[in-house]
Amino acid sequence: MRWERVQRQVGLSDSSSGPGKRWGHTCNTVKGGRFVYVFGGFGKDGYFTNQVHVFDAGRQIWSEPMIRGVPPSPRDSHSCTTVGDNLFVFGGTDGKHYLNDLHVLDTSSHTWKCLEVRGEEPDAREAHSATLVGKHIFVFGGCGKVPGLDDEVFFNDLYILNTETITWQRAVTTGTRPFARDGHTCSTWNNKIIVVGGEHFEGDYLSDVHILDTDTFAWKQLKTSWQPLTPRAGHITVAIESNLFVFGGFRDPQNLYNDLYVLDVETGVWSKIVAMEDRPPARFSAAAVCLGPYKAGSFFFFGGCNKNLEPLDDIYYFHTDGVYEARSAQKEALKCKEQQKEAVEQGKTVFQARVTENSPLGYYSIETTIDGKSICSKACLIVSRKRPAMLDADCDHGAKTQRTLSKDTSGSSQQAGPVDPSDDAYKKVAASNDINIARAQEAELFFTKICAE
Repeated sequence: MRWERVQRQVGLSDSSSGPGKRWGHTCNTVKGGRFVYVFGGFGKDGYFTNQVHVFDAGRQIWSEPMIRGVPPSPRDSHSCTTVGDNLFVFGGTDGKHYLNDLHVLDTSSHTWKCLEVRGEEPDAREAHSATLVGKHIFVFGGCGKVPGLDDEVFFNDLYILNTETITWQRAVTTGTRPFARDGHTCSTWNNKIIVVGGEHFEGDYLSDVHILDTDTFAWKQLKTSWQPLTPRAGHITVAIESNLFVFGGFRDPQNLYNDLYVLDVETGVWSKIVAMEDRPPARFSAAAVCLGPYKAGSFFFFGGCNKNLEPLDDIYYFHTDGVYEARSAQKEALKCKEQQKEAVEQGKTVFQARVTENSPLGYYSIETTIDGKSICSKACLIVSRKRPAMLDADCDHGAKTQRTLSKDTSGSSQQAGPVDPSDDAYKKVAASNDINIARAQEAELFFTKICAE
């Protein structure tokens, strides 16, 4: 997994240098993920915008197409949902009023349409979320105004728009609905919608996860484990298969995040991804979208607002390579822990061996325990003629030699020197037998054996 900073370029036939600095905008893809449409937002000059810019992920250039029809009024904190070649824009705020109008941009003809809707419309709102299941757009939560009340209201209602008949319907659900909130996210997975985090009234931030089954319209809260998400609002969430990638957001004006979490929806397991090079600075109200299938396993990330309330215009890709291997290892570790727990409850003896790489020459330390008590620790040499591939972070490109961290017997760490291929010890290792091992994630393997007393 890695971040990639994208350098802005200008289209050869266009003077557009991109949307400029903004937050509260939306990003959507069409044509299989190649073209990213950026709409709306609040810009650097203190103005709301209704401009449309297009990023070509193949050529990595911006353009600002000529758009026909009557556009929506300038706004931010709206929702924009892709349905085929059409982008459905709903709600938001123009700085003075909350909105609940519905507009559609036909990206094949670059024409705006303001649609007359039927049914029971949602109240005007901003900072809500929307996601597509089949031909229906599900809109959840947000904050806004309701007739007869002067104060701002937080919502936890759910509305459904039939995009073929352009009819709104307020959903009747069972189960425990999520708290009213805004600044959350909503994603689709296997005909289910997944709500993550947000702000529940002023200053009460959330990290809970709720799932609505759109076949039964039953809500349930997902029980999560491992490395739980810290409470936040204003984050982005991108769904790639059963994984939800959550980045950024805030808990208060001085606590903005630039961390990255991944939720496996199937298991309810959160993982916090360790700090990576080139990750975006902390921010909230950015926008992101999956680029699949054009760039399968990658998403596009643009803009946002920093802690000084300054809008941003930087662009990043995030590539999810390796997440599935890491998930597989994590699932095995969880299964192992469950087996240990079950064995302890049944009065069985638990034997565990912790194997840790000590040096680039192939030395490993093995610490064995029974029922959590250390019984022995020693070093051994595991030989492999075929060295595993290295990440860029493992290499000193100047010397073209591997560097690793080594641990002494007291457990302290130090930087090991480069390996000299001419060194006799290195030659001896390379020329020995053909026993091959797979270097585990973070150079650590765990083996557990459950045995009866």
